Amino acid sequence: MKSFAVVALALTFATAALAQSQTFAVNPDSSEVKMKLNTTHEVVNGTFHIQSGSIEFDPSNSKMSGSVVVLANSGKTGNESRDKKMNKDILKVDQYTTVSFEPKTYAGIIAPQGDSTIQVSGVFTLLGNPHDLTISMQIHIDGSKATARAQFVVPYVQWGLKNPSFMFWRVESEVAMDLNLVGQVSK
Repeated sequence: MKSFAVVALALTFATAALAQSQTFAVNPDSSEVKMKLNTTHEVVNGTFHIQSGSIEFDPSNSKMSGSVVVLANSGKTGNESRDKKMNKDILKVDQYTTVSFEPKTYAGIIAPQGDSTIQVSGVFTLLGNPHDLTISMQIHIDGSKATARAQFVVPYVQWGLKNPSFMFWRVESEVAMDLNLVGQVSK
């Protein structure tokens, strides 16, 4: 009976230790956002620079907070005139300098080590307008190092951005995003 009490006490402390809030600090220089936009004549690929990111999560209650912030004018597609048009006419970077995602909750279990897949729900802010978004995220934790990857679609036209189609050159009204965050996890 005494050994059962010791085991129960040890499990209680272990569960409490695992339930501590943790912070994922994103390293902007190692992280990236890629985009892919289909058109009638080509596939436009580009990248954006992550300005900052810090996400706090609690494995015991599926709550998240913090944000990942991307510099709106950092988009590069390999075509300078297209990038200028995207910045001025589509993203309106003079008025809206950043695009952000603020996670609020997640479904699934974040393993303390190794791989996990969770569904993250939060608010994606584009042109200053908030949009609810849920994305599947693959997480890998190795000691204090962590990565988080997500692929999702942004319905930019539905969300109020201008479609850059003209004459015979047509552009899809959704853009595929590939998010790769690299950073450190701490308690």
